[in-house]
Amino acid sequence: MKALLLSGLLAAAGFSCNFTSSPTSAMTTETTAPATGTVYDFTVKSIDGKEVKLSQYKGKKLLIVNTASECGYTPQYKELEELYQKHGDKVVVLGFPANNFGGQEPGTEAQIAAFCEKNYGVTFPLFSKISVKGSDTAPLYQFLADKAKNGAVADAPSWNFCKYLVDETGHVVAFYPSKVKPMSDELVAAILK
Repeated sequence: MKALLLSGLLAAAGFSCNFTSSPTSAMTTETTAPATGTVYDFTVKSIDGKEVKLSQYKGKKLLIVNTASECGYTPQYKELEELYQKHGDKVVVLGFPANNFGGQEPGTEAQIAAFCEKNYGVTFPLFSKISVKGSDTAPLYQFLADKAKNGAVADAPSWNFCKYLVDETGHVVAFYPSKVKPMSDELVAAILK
């Protein structure tokens, strides 16, 4: 009876318990939630309007970034391309233009693609403009920012050029805020790990 009462109290406080009849009862604290899916469950539209199943990237890490053309962080496009060129055998950079922060991505898909190619030589995949925050958040970004769904992070983008690192099996493993540069030692080490 005491074990059941203690189990209920601990469960209410966010702990999981496993009481057995043996004297060596085990009690564990979970630090991460089990994921209810992967990014491979999503289909998104490319910047030219074609459907893209994210499952096509199985076997490589993904760096999913919300981008903008008129932001103080816009020069990160150069480092994102450099990362893609240097480590494309390990990671695919996926750029998702978004206009959630101060109207810094006002262009159409065609304007965004032309801007990225002309100014930064972007060759990594770009996708249709989406919302990454608020009531109209795209399903992929709802998943990325919900620890109960992705099992690892609970961070929504706080500005443009926030980054989610996804492992080779489609599981979210880390979130990096805008200030973390794509070619930073921290991020490159996580990709090469």
